[in-house]
Amino acid sequence: MYLRATQRRNRDGSVVRYVQLAHNRRVDGVTQAEVLVNLGREDRLDAEGLRRLVGSINRYLGEPYAGDDVVEQAGDALTVIDSRPVGTAWLLDGLWRQLGVDTALAKVLGGRRFSTDVERVLFAMVANRAIDPMSKLASAEWASNDVALPGLDAMDEDQAYRAMDLLVAADAQAEVQEAVFFAVADLLNLEVDLLFFDTTSTYFERDSEETDEGGFRRYGHSKDHRPDLPQIVIGLAVTREGIPVRVWCWPGNTNDQTILPEVKDGLRGWRLGRVVTVVDRGFSSDANLAYLTRAGGHWIAGERMRDGSADALEALARQGRYQTVRDNLRVKEVRLDRSPAKRWIVCHNPAEAERDKATRDAVITRLEAELDAIAKARARDATRAQKAKRKVSDAAHRRAECALRDHPTLSRYLRQLPSGRLRIDRAAIRAEARLDGKYLLSTSDPDLTAQDVALGYKNLQEAERGFRDLKSTLELRPVFHRLEPRIHAHVLLCWLALLLVRVAERRCHTTWRRIATELGRVHAVTLQGSAGTVTQTTPPSDAAASFLGACGIDPPPRITHLHPA
Repeated sequence: MYLRATQRRNRDGSVVRYVQLAHNRRVDGVTQAEVLVNLGREDRLDAEGLRRLVGSINRYLGEPYAGDDVVEQAGDALTVIDSRPVGTAWLLDGLWRQLGVDTALAKVLGGRRFSTDVERVLFAMVANRAIDPMSKLASAEWASNDVALPGLDAMDEDQAYRAMDLLVAADAQAEVQEAVFFAVADLLNLEVDLLFFDTTSTYFERDSEETDEGGFRRYGHSKDHRPDLPQIVIGLAVTREGIPVRVWCWPGNTNDQTILPEVKDGLRGWRLGRVVTVVDRGFSSDANLAYLTRAGGHWIAGERMRDGSADALEALARQGRYQTVRDNLRVKEVRLDRSPAKRWIVCHNPAEAERDKATRDAVITRLEAELDAIAKARARDATRAQKAKRKVSDAAHRRAECALRDHPTLSRYLRQLPSGRLRIDRAAIRAEARLDGKYLLSTSDPDLTAQDVALGYKNLQEAERGFRDLKSTLELRPVFHRLEPRIHAHVLLCWLALLLVRVAERRCHTTWRRIATELGRVHAVTLQGSAGTVTQTTPPSDAAASFLGACGIDPPPRITHLHPA
């Protein structure tokens, strides 16, 4: 930026000069001057005001200025006393209000009056999960000192814990989740015809599980590969667009096969209409699938191909022509006489088949090398023992063979002879080769085409993506709580944050990381002078403005607070 002077010649021949504050911009490869402020005629210019501006700029930059005394005497110098990021929180607050989350919370919390704004405190904790996840104690300090949150100047940890207790009490029968989801569904015109459900687990850094009756943090099957730590089980239902519908929490020792009836019953009163529930192989027991068909419901389920099921083996062996759905997906439908109400869909991915074959060939090559090394070592030791006329020790070789036999991946291609020796199982290799690139689905819906069933099941990855974002972007873990209600509240806050993130991603057609990075550069700067204090926001970049526009949210106002002295 720079000062420049322009001139204009009047009819009487006199020349009038004007002073402007300008800066240069490059437009289509050409530098053009853009006027920022017209300071007026040069002969009427407030030179003293310019000196005060120079002094203020130098003071902000920390550089000495000979006219500082003059500036101080004028009393108009401005000092930056605070600067906080505001853009990302402004976007989240706009979505929070657009989606009616504030109204839904007010409805379920009832007419009770609180000394603090519970809705704003809950929003602060949700925004913290999406922007900079941390503990509730640290998030209270974050909301008070490190970010500009609309409608909330400060909060403390007691208010955070009180708001969490009120949230989980109001959501005892999932009233909060139901009210929030239907507000979102109405605004986004969501079609809940396919509902995707899956579970995960999250562990706690503690020495032992809760042994008392009704303990929540228990040992169980860990999907984080931490069986040594107690955990809880979390269930998540999402739409085909990835919008979270509802979240559940169970004790860590809960079996996946036992929870699907509770999920079905929990959504029964939500008036979702005709819904097809999509589940993976962990939930596809006959009892679970039969329960899902109650009240006219239907399901799409992944089936186990290697558990010896007669129906699965017959469906895979049945001849038929594949139909190409996409370049990497072919499907064929199979009907079995023994289960007429159940449709079977065999899916084949040619690219995945090539990967399966390459992986298996690498495993076989490794097995052949391992077995060959064991055989050579055994022969070498036998020769040495014969020359030394001593008894052969075979313990080391047996330990090596036992390690191969007990290996979770390599053992499937081995068979053990009556003598105890290991051999490569060629029959098992041929059986696995017949399954290369295939997976088996079943459905009870008589109207969906085979292509719709296959594509619907592939969208189950939206639930898995939701879990990944909960554990990475929103940092569900570590959980800094020990009481069951507080753990429930923590998961609910993460669910609300996931909801806002998914809506933002869907509208902006990019990742949350990109959205948060651009909007995080918009700051609220507080200036103090003799006349008072003013808080002004920095203008958003073109990318940040486009994200706000895509979400239907106006940029934050240039002046957000003004406090005269």
